Formats: sequence, structure tokens, C-alpha cells
Amino acid sequence: MTIRTALSRHPLSFALTTALLASVVSPAFAQEAGNEAGGKNATNLDRVSVVGSRIKRADVEGPAPVTVITRTDIDREGFQTVGDMLQTLTQNTTSSFTGDLAVSGFTPNAQVVNLRNLGPGYTLTLINGRRPAQYPQPYNRDNNVANINSIPSSIVERVEVLTGGASAIYGSDAVAGVVNIVLREHYDGNLVRLTAGTTAEGGGDTVNLELTGGRTGDRWSAVWALQYSDREPVFADQRKFMSDLREGPLGSTANPNLSLIAIRAVTNSTGLVNQNAYYPGEEKCEALGFTTVTTAARGTYCGSYTSNAARSISNKRQFYSAYGYGTFDFTDTTQGWASLNYYTTKAAASSGTEFWSTSGDRFNQTRAGAATQYIYAPNLGQLVTLQRVFTPDELGGNEAATTKYDEYTYDFNVGVRGNFADRFDWEASAGYGYYDYKMDRPRLLAQAVHNYFLGPVQGYVNSTGGTTGNAIYPVYNLNLDRWASPITPEIYQSFATRVINRSETSVANANFNVSGDLFELPAGAVGFAGVLEWNRQKMDMVSDPRTDQLRPIDAQTIYNLTSSGETHGTRDRYAVGAEFRVPIFSNLSANAAARYDKYDDISSVDAATTYNFGLEYRPFSRLLVRGSYATSFRAPDMQLIYAQGAASYTTELDEYACRSGTGAGAAQGPRTRAQCNAPTSDPTKYSVQTLVAGNPGLTEEKGTSWGAGIVWDIVDNMSVTVDYYRIRLEDAAAQLSNDYLLRSEAACRLGSTSDPSRPMPSDALCAQLSNLITRVNSPGAPDDGRITRINNAYINTALQDTSGIDATYKYALDTDRWGRFNVDLGYSLTLTNKYKQLKDEPLIDYRDLPPENWYPERSRARGSLTWTKGDWATTVFGTRYGSAFSNAEADGTNSAGGSYPRRLAPYFLWNLSVGKKFGENVLATFQVVNVFDNQYRKDNSYTAYPFFNQYIGADPLGRRFYMSLQYKF
Repeated sequence: MTIRTALSRHPLSFALTTALLASVVSPAFAQEAGNEAGGKNATNLDRVSVVGSRIKRADVEGPAPVTVITRTDIDREGFQTVGDMLQTLTQNTTSSFTGDLAVSGFTPNAQVVNLRNLGPGYTLTLINGRRPAQYPQPYNRDNNVANINSIPSSIVERVEVLTGGASAIYGSDAVAGVVNIVLREHYDGNLVRLTAGTTAEGGGDTVNLELTGGRTGDRWSAVWALQYSDREPVFADQRKFMSDLREGPLGSTANPNLSLIAIRAVTNSTGLVNQNAYYPGEEKCEALGFTTVTTAARGTYCGSYTSNAARSISNKRQFYSAYGYGTFDFTDTTQGWASLNYYTTKAAASSGTEFWSTSGDRFNQTRAGAATQYIYAPNLGQLVTLQRVFTPDELGGNEAATTKYDEYTYDFNVGVRGNFADRFDWEASAGYGYYDYKMDRPRLLAQAVHNYFLGPVQGYVNSTGGTTGNAIYPVYNLNLDRWASPITPEIYQSFATRVINRSETSVANANFNVSGDLFELPAGAVGFAGVLEWNRQKMDMVSDPRTDQLRPIDAQTIYNLTSSGETHGTRDRYAVGAEFRVPIFSNLSANAAARYDKYDDISSVDAATTYNFGLEYRPFSRLLVRGSYATSFRAPDMQLIYAQGAASYTTELDEYACRSGTGAGAAQGPRTRAQCNAPTSDPTKYSVQTLVAGNPGLTEEKGTSWGAGIVWDIVDNMSVTVDYYRIRLEDAAAQLSNDYLLRSEAACRLGSTSDPSRPMPSDALCAQLSNLITRVNSPGAPDDGRITRINNAYINTALQDTSGIDATYKYALDTDRWGRFNVDLGYSLTLTNKYKQLKDEPLIDYRDLPPENWYPERSRARGSLTWTKGDWATTVFGTRYGSAFSNAEADGTNSAGGSYPRRLAPYFLWNLSVGKKFGENVLATFQVVNVFDNQYRKDNSYTAYPFFNQYIGADPLGRRFYMSLQYKF
């Protein structure tokens, strides 16, 4: 039997023919396919392009491991999107998190792939072997990524995943691996699929409609697909464990949020520092929707147990997509083709509430003009920090605090391909992709809300209300009537606005590829592939100018919001590469590739040369022993070099104040880092501003990858693969984390580290920290020593070195009476996870240490069992996330008596799919996602809302049901 499709002549794709997909790790499965089609000896396979190589060959497996998941796999395993499926790959990680749970993050409407925990920017994402336009909003403000949410499932043929360095073939970013999403290029007939779904606990109702069609003529073929999807949002109050703070680990002993409070700045005759200085009474508390509570730390105040639950945990999303692909045979040896993909979405995420505080109010200034969190209120007789939460009822409902995302992207490609000399295939192609993004979010106008509660400044006093000595704090007549009374939606609109961020990215490319056999050796033909590429990336990002923290304040200044700033840049890249496959003996072959990339931008990257080498040894027909070595590189993200400056606010632990018992920690005295970290609202943990700008001096990041493994067909229909990998990355572009800087500052100033196992910072770093960390210098004042700003920068850090093992097991069993059973298992185990930020630091293995720079994952497994008989098919799919550190990172008991371990148990998710065919044209499928409603890892040390760590695996949506009906005609 000869298996041939046009994909086998597609040198840019990772093309594996559909018939070979089931055998991607098992030549024995290819044998079986031939036997079923045409007899015992019908196994003559056409050469096809394989993931990680442009050379076409009959051997399915090569020197680098490959995972292939088809659209059928995606459906039977219970996934509604390609992105959801990719999150379950054993080589992937949850620790770089985007998506719906990150409502306040920089990319809450995007989803990424992060192989080997190196970061999503180190995985090259391709569509049909080509780079798409990158997501216009940088991931976590810094990194440019591809948004896999923008790939509708209706147009996906399969997803191919190559792990390990592949820059010698695909250029920059292929450090941890390559994910290639292959779109449909062949379809005959028409298919309509309707899917409807809902969640067991409410919200998230979904409808999805797909139309796919294809035709073939004498000299032409065409494929098209249309898809519409609409999903309702899910709010936290629709999930019992997130609906009330008392549903968390502390139960009835939990304290409500600080919803209406005036926090005393100094201890005086009326009360203690950090306690509430004004309580309006129970009646007014209840009118606001709050509860009266008294605690030793805060005194009596108005709080809310439920305001957090107004946030969305799954975005409202509606999208439309259209796709078309066509070919035309000019001659018997020359074919033209073109493709167009368009996707547009409207999505919405809600923070549920708004809040205002004098902390973060840039109109609240000292006499010298510096920002301060304190005001003196004569009607309270106190120096205080104010904080007020506005509930959804005050704003006009949950939808009033909704952030809207309008996005569209398109990708157009055209090419001509053919062959010459009866042994060489070639292709010339060009393409253009564009991505447009608009975010529209509600925020408060800083001056308007300031004036609503405080009015004009009345003068300046010292911390006790006197006008002598350190008289720097502003005096305001706090309007207690307004402060302790509900506002109306109309009042909210009087000091609210909409913040608009816009950005766009584009990519243009031109490629020429040639592949074929150069000449014959005694052991076989020498294969060759060559490539010429040109690529231009462009990025224009303009955040709402009112969010610029360096802009002079005025009536349009936004309260307590920063953005990614403004970025404009263009990058051109030129590349030439070649790849060879040399059969040394009948059972031994070598693969080698080299590539040269030339960059034209403002960075310090001029050019990069990469290469790889691999060996395939087959001591007998059922066993492949393989090994590979590859170099890789990554050019700095355009955001990292072109960003014109951005500021952000994060809550940080002021370790120096904690351990020295000064500044914010003066009232508590010297303590350990663990003691300061334990409370959810310790005074040494507060909001800190960080400033960062692009660094054109960044150079390329350099990586090396090693791999070795086996592919063993144990018996017919049973195969095992085991592969070792190691990836070493040098000069990674990153910021020194704020926590790292603050830990280092405390160690430098105190002469010791908080963790004896950690080394002391270098003298050079200690000398720089005073320039990077700015503190208030006002002896005797309540905010003396408080951090006002961290000046950070992107640098090329020193080294990351990770290694591990991947393993798979596949087995198919045919029975006469009970049908066919298929088992497909995958497992990944991290062996080492070494890292250091600076060259003169020691290299530390963080695999078994508490999280420092990321959340390390030690193991992950996925697997499915499929049963088919007649018209029925059933699949049980499971994912296992290995054990992870608890929030406390130590054994202990919380204040409510709930115990917790140092490490949490593994986390499991299970899906079930049942399908039945009705005749030849109708298929009905019922799916249950998260069958056992396992929403998160229980952790009694995670006492802060939402009571779980989303970065170690979680599914708060819980159990969901989907019914799908498809009809072919």
C-alpha cells in the first residue's frame, strides 16, 4: 500500500500523513495499517516530512522525540479547544499561567504553551510550519508570545510537538521545543457539528457550531471551515468554595476583607497602630452590604466575606472564524496553493468590585510633593490610611466592572511547489499575518474620587496633628457621610472612566525550500533539505496614556493602574539553513543541520549560527536507539528592547523591615521571613511600584540540548519510548525579581541571608542595590523606610539547566467479542532544575526546594483508555500533576486547627467521552470534563482568597457536560 497526500510534498510543515499518526512512536503500527489495507506485505510507505526535520523519509521516528495529537484525539479526550489539550501535555507546565483566572494580569484573554518550564517565549509556536503574528499584549508585561486561543478547533488537523532545541531548523525561540498546529488541507464532503455544554454548578453555558467542507476537481482542491462559539461567564460566587471567605480553610474564624476602614498610623490614646480609627455602626455597615467584625489586629471595622466572589473565573467569550485552503495543479509537477485564516473574538472579564485607598492615591501628597498613604482627618483626630471597597450593587451589577477585549487576527499565505530531476521537491511561498487588540476596562479617576471623599487639602501637620516639627502630612476634612454611605451607579459614573489599551502586531515572510536525495551510498541515499527565509515582525503597542506613572497628574489621571507602556519596533531576519541525513550502515544513520540567522533591529544581536546532530541506530527491526545534540538561540523579545518604559504595582515582602524590625515592621520588632510571610496582611507586605524599560543592549540567549532514548516495539501493537533530555540555557533575558532584590538588600544590610542555605549576594550587587531600591527618608515619620520604588531593568542572566525523562506506552488489543482497546500513556519526570541569576552566584538545583523564581514541577502524567465496538466508542482520559509545595512550604497547623503538609499530594483530573454512530453520517458524543469535580488542591495553609494556587494545577470550573452532534453529507 502506498500512502500519499499533498502533505507529503509540504516542506514547511512537519507533515505526517494521517494514516501514519497512530504509529508515530511505533513502526509496528505502520505495519498493522498496511496489513489491514492490503495484506501482510503491503507496507511500502511514501517518504513524508517528520516533525523536527524537513527531510522526507520512510522512517517515522527520528533522533528527536515527537508527540502527535490529532483532532480526533482532542475530541475523544474531552477537550473543547486546542489550548485546553496542550495544557495537559506532560512536557508542558502550569507555572506560567495566563487565561481566565488571571483577571488582573497582563494577558487574561490569551493562552500559551510553556514546554519544560522555561517560559512560553522559549517554545516556538507555528501554524502550518510558519510563525503567526504574535499576541499584541506581552505576556506578564515582558514577553511576546503566540496566543493558541486564536486557533479554532474546527480547522485543526493535528498538533505536533517536538521537544528540545531546534533552532538549527526553525530559528529563534525553538529552545524548549516546537509546537506546530497543522490546519486542514484535505477534506471531501461536508460536515456540520453542533456542541452545547454547561457546568454542574452553574454558569459557563456554551454553544459551538462548526461547518467544514471540501471539494476536489481534476486539477484543483478546496477546503473551507466556519465556526461560531459563544460561552457565558462563570463568577466566583457560582462556586461554593469561592463564594464566601468562611468557605476557606479558616472556616467561621476567617476575617472579612477590610472593606471600610481608616487604619491608624500611630498608637495613641484612642487605640493601637494598624487598628481601625473610625467605625460608623452596625446599621451603616449593613447598608453597605458589609459585616461588623472585631479583631485584635484591626479592632472593629466593616468588612465583607463575599466581595471577592463577584469576580469572574471564566471569561465571557464569543468568536467567529473562517478558514480556506485551495490548490491548483498548473502542470503534473507544479502546484499552486493559498490559505486564509480569520478569527475575531469579543470577550469580557470582571473584577467584580472597585476599591479606593489613600495608598496609591497620587493626589495624596506630603508638603514636599511626595506621595503618601496617610492623611490627617481632624474629625477623627487621627493620622490614618483610608480604604473603601465599592460593591457590585453600588457599581450597577457584576457587569459594571467588566473589562472588554476585542481582538481579530488573520493570516494569508500563498505558494508554489513542485519537483525537478525526479528526486527534488521545492516550494516558494510568502505570507502575511496581522493581530489587532483592544482592551477596554473600567477604572476610577484619581482626582475625582479623591475630591468626592476628601475635598481640598486644608494644610499640613505632623503625625500627632501638630504643626511643629515634621509637619508634612496633608489635612483633609473626610466627608464621613459619603465615606460610610452607599454610592449609586450614577455617583460611580461621576468618578469612573474607561481605560483603552490598543496594540497590533504583524509578521511578513518569504521562504524557499528544497529537499531530496543527493546521491546514493552503499547503505542508502543521502537526504538533503535547504531553506532560505526572510521574516519581518512589527509591533505597535499604545497603552492608555493616562496610566503612565511618569505622566504629570491631572484630572484624567487613573487611580492605581499601570500598564505595559508604549512599544514601537520592527525586526527583520534573514536565514539560510541546510540539513542532511546520511545512512552510515543499514542500521545506523546520522542527521546534521546548520543554520545562519541575521538580525536587523536595535538590539545587540547581529547574527546567530546554530547546528544539531543526531544518530539513529536500529540493532534490530523493533528497536530504535537514538541520540541528539543541538544548539539553539533566542533573540530578545521586541518588548524587552523596544519598550519605552512601564510601571507596575505588586505586593512585596519588605524583608529588611521584617528582619530588622524597622520601618513597616517597627511595631512588631525583628522577626523571621517565615513569620512575616505567614499573615495574609502583614504590615511588611505592601504595594510597591516597579519601573522598567527596554534594554537595546540585550544579546541573544544561547542554549544547548542533549537527548538520548529508545523506541521499542515490544510486540505487535505495543510500543514503549523512553527519552532523556537536558537543556542548558545561558544569558536568558529577564528582570531580577523584586523578591530577589529585596532578599539581597536585606542580606547586604544585615550581613546574613534569611535562609542559611542561600549564599550571600556579591559585593557588586550590594553596591548597586541602593540605586535600585528607593525608600522614604523621613526619620520619626510613620512611613520612614518604606519602599517607594524599585528601579528594575532587563539583563542577560547567567544560567538555567534542566534535565529529565519522558516516557510513553501504547498498546492496542483487538478482540472478537469485546471490541478494540487502546491504551496511550505519557509520563515526564524532572530530574534537575538548576538556576542562577548572576554569573558569580552558585548554581542551585531548585527541583526539591520551595518555589523561588517559578513553581517547579517534578512530574506529570497523562493517559487514555479507549474502547470501540461497532458503532460505540468510549474514552477515559486522565491527567496527574505531581506533588507540589504547600503555600506554607512546611508542616503546620493554621489558626483554625487545620493541618497542612510541607508538600501537597498529586492532583488528578479525569474526563469521559462516549460516542455513538447512527448510520454512516451521524455521530453523537457525550462528554464529561472533570468527572470527579476535583477543583483544586486542598491546602489549609492557603488561607487567603481564593484558597488555592492556580500555578500548580487547578480547575475551579469543576464538572462540565457537553453534547455534540455531527452530520456528514
